[in-house]
Order: sequence, then structure tokens, then C-alpha cells
Amino acid sequence: MITNSPYGAEPWCLTESHVDLDVLAQSESVFALSNGHIGLRGNLDEGEPYGLPGTYLNSLYEVRPLPYAEAGYGFPDEGQTVINVTNGKVIRLLVNDEPFDIRYGSVQSHTRTLDLRAGTLTRTVVWTSPAGHTVQVESVRLVSLTQRAVAAIKYTVKPVDETLRLVVLSEIVANEEVPVSTTDPRAAAVLASPLVSEEHQASDGKHPRAVLVHSTRMSKLRMACAMAHDVKGPRLMTMGTESFPDLGRLTVAAQVKAGEELSLVKYLGYGWSSQRSRSALVDQVHGALAAAQLTGWEGLIKEQREYLDSFWEGADVEVDGDVEIQQAVRFGLFHIMQAGARAEYRPIPAKGLTGNGYDGHTFWDTEMFVLPVLTYTLPGAAADALRWRYLVMDVAQDHAKELGLAGAAFPWRTIRGQETSGYWPAGTAAFHINAAIAYAAMKYIDATADEAFEKEVGLPLLVETARLWRSLGQHDAQGKFRIEGVTGPDEYSAVKDNNVYTNLMAQANLSSAADLAEKLQEVARELGVTTEEAAAWRDAAADMHIPFDSRLEVHPQHDGFTQYARWDFAGTPEENYPLLLHYPYFQLYRKQVVKQADLVLAMQMRGEAFTPEQKRRNFDYYEALTVRDSSLSACTQAVMAAEVGHLDLAYDYLAEAAFMDLQDREHNTKDGLHIASLAGAWTALVGGFGGMRCGSGQLMFGPRLPPGIVGLSFRLRYRDRIVHVEVRSREATYSLLSGDSMPITHHGQQVSLGTDPVTVDIPPIEPLPSPSQPAGRVPQSRRSRQ
Repeated sequence: MITNSPYGAEPWCLTESHVDLDVLAQSESVFALSNGHIGLRGNLDEGEPYGLPGTYLNSLYEVRPLPYAEAGYGFPDEGQTVINVTNGKVIRLLVNDEPFDIRYGSVQSHTRTLDLRAGTLTRTVVWTSPAGHTVQVESVRLVSLTQRAVAAIKYTVKPVDETLRLVVLSEIVANEEVPVSTTDPRAAAVLASPLVSEEHQASDGKHPRAVLVHSTRMSKLRMACAMAHDVKGPRLMTMGTESFPDLGRLTVAAQVKAGEELSLVKYLGYGWSSQRSRSALVDQVHGALAAAQLTGWEGLIKEQREYLDSFWEGADVEVDGDVEIQQAVRFGLFHIMQAGARAEYRPIPAKGLTGNGYDGHTFWDTEMFVLPVLTYTLPGAAADALRWRYLVMDVAQDHAKELGLAGAAFPWRTIRGQETSGYWPAGTAAFHINAAIAYAAMKYIDATADEAFEKEVGLPLLVETARLWRSLGQHDAQGKFRIEGVTGPDEYSAVKDNNVYTNLMAQANLSSAADLAEKLQEVARELGVTTEEAAAWRDAAADMHIPFDSRLEVHPQHDGFTQYARWDFAGTPEENYPLLLHYPYFQLYRKQVVKQADLVLAMQMRGEAFTPEQKRRNFDYYEALTVRDSSLSACTQAVMAAEVGHLDLAYDYLAEAAFMDLQDREHNTKDGLHIASLAGAWTALVGGFGGMRCGSGQLMFGPRLPPGIVGLSFRLRYRDRIVHVEVRSREATYSLLSGDSMPITHHGQQVSLGTDPVTVDIPPIEPLPSPSQPAGRVPQSRRSRQ
């Protein structure tokens, strides 16, 4: 296979064999470490050079005004932007008075490795200074998955062939200079010096420490960062610690012989709060450091490996025949796990904590693309993300009232629950986010049978979103329930009537809310649900208007969509994609052109609402219109291409989703990873080629492999079980790795899954003519690379 990856093709590691300053920012995103609470971009230890410095705490943000040429009622006044907080990664080195900097002297070798099983980033450098002195530097970095407030770095320096005077300066630094943002609206707003110093401390001793306390200027959030050290080196060594408003520093100087080493373990503690006092935060981070030092470096490494071993036991995907896809799907799962592992009642942003893209906001991406993966691999993280939605539901209820609606209108983009989208046609009007939240809650309940969550979180979320839909839509003269003036997933078709995806998802939301209210009648009564209200939800669901074009025998994306003129794809230069950066929305909104899967996503999520023939016709029709200007599209197209029988095309779209960041296909990985697209690699493999569907307490599979993939196996968690599926070209084997026996469905045939593996044949499929794509938007062929 021809390899196009800058990070090799190892199944469990990503390795960068040299530093390319032209793609430094991209690598910083790829090598980011996180636990959902703390995020550290993969910046070099010495802090320079950098593409984008980045240290983030989940939901710590600054506010900024949202200027409008013409403001309107209900427009948000303020935006929320994730900020680069105190950086604890910095460890500078002087070699006989010369600073270690890869831009000077000579780099003999330089490798960085992200280990997906160990949860560490390791860097090894052999560098010769301009004066000819050579040292070997190794650093190992982790963000603890078991101790939420802790990150740690082990840093070791060895002279190669002579005695050298080495000085190591370990720092925590606030208000770093951040590069100016691009004009791309997807990139983050840049805020200069957002942190105001409140306190700084330093102490020497056996374990020298420093702590910085800051607050944000406008949002008035308080954070603390502390560091402590274990230092080992030769006898001739001095140490000292100092602090300033924006800097804490440990300085270690030593005379080190060839073959000896100077090493330190740096423990970092982070905390923030909107309510707690300065002294309470200082105590919190000191306590986090005490716990980390009690565990020790080797203990943290051991805990990290054990956590990941447990995760991979119920989440791993193995791909036989494509080493790059193998690496990419594990890379994606690793970053999804990192994004949610210890988020704990806070959102999962679109970029995770890997960069400041999209201002650090969370969107519907989380519930529709990321939580389905977490639900079947790390279900506790999915529950936490949904609990966060429940905790900010009062803000969503206030927003609904402001819009003249009942129930809760969750924000299109936010950090702390308030709507911060300054463009309402692609923001507020995209009400389908409410159905995505309800859908994710129902899928989690189905996958876990979590009764406490069902009562405390699931039912309230479904009730308030059902109330929204009932007030947003209305019955027409023919008795059909219509939802008008909304924006579906395709942001090139804004403020339309009866978007099929939105109506079908609202239908599921309404009927699920009525069913759950009937099941939990006492809790429902406490929420004010009456028999009449639940009946109204059922009526709206039963009467939901689903447009259909009988002439073309396809579903229009929304009322009248198939009557629009088609976009001039042949006349659109390749460099003019994405279209939103080169054409006015006025032109996009009135043409048949699709930014991302919309009607096709409806078929994935509500497959039971379409016949097999409708799925085939719809898929082919929208394939010719979809330009994939969104990273959210390829995985959905992969799933549906596999289901209708376009297996080669599904393989191409799998690769597009999987390599979105590893190959920087949208040229914006520098701003952070596309977490939903990374989730899409799992979805394309498990939901596409594995054919996994679920509902009503049962798992269903319809596996088929494309030419090029010899075998596929995956593990998933479902109702306290770990299920293992192994697919070959003509047969599939199902096994229970843990838990009680259960029935599953294979291509419509019920199979009893117990203590012994079960192998069944895969029925053949007739090949179909390949559908066409817009000119210049044909996906890269995966098979041609093998």
C-alpha cells in the first residue's frame, strides 16, 4: 500500500520522525493530550517554535461582544471563546549558556511518538549546539485519565560525549502571545492577555513548587495552576524557585558528565471555578499535586495504562488489509476517549481540547456523532455529556421563551449553555439540535438500561424538547403536522419548511417522550406532563408531514427543494471549495447544492422510515449534489453507501473521514482536531461495514466488507456486555466476551449469542451502478492506493 501519512502506519502509535516547521501547528493538534478537563496541545517542551500555543480547561472561557450591522430581537449580545490558560508544558534548556532551540545548531535526530495504549507523548532529540556541544533530550508527557486535575512530564537530559553545564528552567506561564487568527470564520477569535493575576507563590525544598492564580477579565472565572518537581542529578547541582504575576519558575543548574543525566518529573495541577474562593482553588491544586506525588511518576504511568487497557477491551477495532485505516480508527477512538473521559458534567467541544477552532464551542456534533461512539465504548462519558445538557436546561428554557416557544431551545453553539451564534439562519433556526439531544439520550438509555439516568435526565430532556416541537410546529388544514422556517443539517439550505431530517427526528423525539412519560408516570406528573399533553405529542408524531417528490420518486430535502435550479458544479473551480468562503449565502440557499449529508443522514438515523428502494434512489440523487464542505458528511455517506450496496464508495468515504486530520484534508487541523469526523471513522466501520443498528434492547448487524478490507473485527459495550464481532468476506462470527447471553440479529436472522462464538454466512449482494458526484468532488479512491 502507498502510505501518505506523515506519522507512519503503526497500529498503536503515531510517530513523527522529524520536525517540519511548515506543519508544526497540525502536529500540535495531532499530538494533543487531554482527559476532557485539561487539554495540552502538542507544543514542543521549550515552548518555541510553535504554531499555536494551547493549554485549555474545559468550559473556561472569556466573553466578547458580538457586533451586528443590524441587530434583531433575540440575537445574542455576547460570544464565548475558549482561552489559552496557564501553560505548564514549558521546560527550557541551556547547554553551556546556549538555549536548546531546534531552529539553531544541528538536530541529529528528532522523534515524537503518541502511544495510544500508554496514553503518553514521548519526544527524543539529539541536538548539537552552534558551539558543537551535543545532548540527548527525552520527555514523556501525560494528562492523567485517573487523576482529573493532574498532568505530568518526565524530562531527561544527557550529555553525549563531554561534561556540560546544563540549566533546566521549568515554568508555568500565563498570557502567552497567541498568533493572529486567519479570516476563516471557523477559526477562533483571538483574545490578548485574557487572564488577570490574583496571586502567585513559590517555595523551595525537597519538592519545589509554584502556583499562579488568575481570573478572566470579563467572564469573571477564576483558575489556578500549580507545579511541583522531583529532581535527580549529579551532586554538583543548585535549585531555586521564584514566581511573578504571570510566571512561576524552577531553575536547576548542574555540571553533568557524559553518560550521566539530569532529570526532573514535573507535576501539574489545574482547577477553575465560577464560584469558589481563591484560597479554595489554591488548596485544590496543591491537593492535586500531593496526590500525584503520592502516586509518583511510575504510578501515574501504570494507572494510565490500566485505564486504557480497560477502554480498549470494549472499544478496539481491528482492520485487516489496510494499515493506515487501522491506525486512523484507533487514533480517532483515542481522541474521542480523551475528549470525554473526565469531562464530568461539562460539554465535549467540536475540537475537544486540542485547539481553539470554533472558539471552543460545542455543537450538535457531540450528540449526533460523538456520543454514539462513546455510548458503545465509554458509556459513562456519554452520560456525563448528556447530564451537562440537563444542567443547563434552564438556560435553554429561557431561550425558548425569548423565541416565543415552549419547552427548551438548546443553543446551536455554546460553552456554558447560552446561545452564542451570531448568524441565526445557521444557528438558532437549526432547531434539530434539540432532537439530537433527545436521540442521544434515548440511545444511551437503550444501550445501558440506566434507570436512574432515565428518570433524572432522560425524561426531563425528552419532555422539554417534545414541548418545543409541539409549539414550533402546527397542524395544517389537511391535518398534517408541519415544522416551518427551520434549518436542517445542510447549512446551504437555511430557513426552509419541513426539512425531512428535522421532521423525522422531531417525530422520534415526540413519540419517545410520550412513551417514556407513560412508562414513568409519577416522574412525568412531577414535570407537569398531563395525559392530554402526551396525547398531543403522539398526534403530532403520527401526523408529521414528510415531503415526497412522486415525479422523481425521491424525498426532497425540504418542501420544494427538488424544484430549485442545480448549482453550476461544472463552472465552480476546485479552489472555490468550501463554497461558503467564496459565494454569498443568498446564492447557496436557492440552489440544489448540499454542504453535508442531510436527507442521507435522515436515512441513517431513521432508517425504518424509508424503504430499501427509497434509500437507493435518495442516496444516488443526493450524491450528485453533496459537495462535502463539512467534515461531518463523509462518515454518513459511508454508512449509507455501504447499506445500499456501494461498497467501494463507502470505503472511499471511510478514508475521507478517517484521514480528515492525519492528512489535514480541510487545511485547518492547525486549529484543532475534528472530533466528530474522528468519530466518523468508527461509525463508518461499525455502522457501515459492520451494519450495526440497535433499538428496543437488541443489537442488529448487517455486515459486508468492501474489496480491499480482508477482515474487520470490533468490540462494543451493550447492557453490561462486551460483544465481539468478526467479519470476513463471506461470514461473520459473533462472541460474548463478558456478560449474560442475549439475542442479536444478523441480516434479519435472529441469532442467540451465549458462551460459544456463533458463525453465520453473509448473504451475497448484487452490484449496483456507481452514483455520480458533483464535478471536482469525487472522493479519492481508496483501492487505487493499495
